[in-house]
Amino acid sequence: MANLRLENITRRFNNVTAIEDITFKVPDGEFWVLVGPSGCGKSTIMRTIAGLETATSGNLYIQDILVNNVPARQRDVAMVFQNYALYPHMTVAENLAFGLKMRNFEATKIRERVENVARSLSIDHLLNRKPKQLSGGQQQRVALGRAIAREPKVFLLDEPLSNLDAQLRDDTRAELKQLHQRLGITTVYVTHDQVEAMTLADKIVVLNQGKIQQIGEPQNIYAKPANRMVATFLGNPSMNILPATYTNSTFQIGSQSLACPPSIRERLQPRDGQGFDLGIRPEYIEIFGSFSKQEDDLNSDLWALEKLPLEVEVKVVEPLGRETLIRAALPILGGDNSVTSIQIQVPANVRLHPGDRISVELDFNHLFVFDPTTGEALYP
Repeated sequence: MANLRLENITRRFNNVTAIEDITFKVPDGEFWVLVGPSGCGKSTIMRTIAGLETATSGNLYIQDILVNNVPARQRDVAMVFQNYALYPHMTVAENLAFGLKMRNFEATKIRERVENVARSLSIDHLLNRKPKQLSGGQQQRVALGRAIAREPKVFLLDEPLSNLDAQLRDDTRAELKQLHQRLGITTVYVTHDQVEAMTLADKIVVLNQGKIQQIGEPQNIYAKPANRMVATFLGNPSMNILPATYTNSTFQIGSQSLACPPSIRERLQPRDGQGFDLGIRPEYIEIFGSFSKQEDDLNSDLWALEKLPLEVEVKVVEPLGRETLIRAALPILGGDNSVTSIQIQVPANVRLHPGDRISVELDFNHLFVFDPTTGEALYP
């Protein structure tokens, strides 16, 4: 096992910069997840660590040893690819043993390690089968096992669960977490699935357009995202973003006015006409029935409740079992053709239909404010 350190890593392909100034350190034995939309540079970082790509600039250290010029085969890094990359003409046992044979391990040592790994992954009954005789989940376990059998310093996983069906992906994710807890191998995991990132990671590295947006523990990033991109990417369903204009101590959202909480006014000292993006997660929106807009009473009554009222129109109802996701829009008033969408999580027993007009409360204790130009988080 070893720590892993990237210092100002940049990788360019001709005139295209795939990743830029990537800097982070994975301590010995931790599980870090690189997450972000397609094309953000996750796999390029992974391939650079493995030695399959050469950094244009910057330094890469494994166990505090500079490995910029060390060939991939000598870095003692094991990588699991999205497509498994199993040898079809070999049995499971031969696939598991391949890396050890290439490193000239003794036959007895190879057999012992293959049996131990197969047992830990519950594939010991499959050792004589070939990959075409296995299910997707079983092939994935073999690919993981082949990497684990080497007992590498660093374990790299490039979207290893993306080809599995939903139930198998959930099961394998849990097994992977237990496996890491048992082995303690320094691990870097790439995914575009924010659920995988939240559930697996000791630390998350959020990437976008080849740059790091934020690094931190999953719950900390979820609770205090650095910018709008991070806020909307992590969380399922994603955070609502409501474009607003500040006017006379209120936020103008579409055709409606929302009183600006005193804490936001004090922190931001907004000016009339200034634009903001307000963020609120679906779980912090509550339905409270019909709403009679009485602006004179907003400051006296609603601040005590720490809620902000908004009237919306239901567009889509999505039952999810124990809860229901409502996709709604601000009513179109005054001939304005623009629509601001909003998602709301409600208990399963709440019955709503497309076309229903409802009033909801936004919990301003969980309200975010972003700069509409840069996306930077301004509040809290």
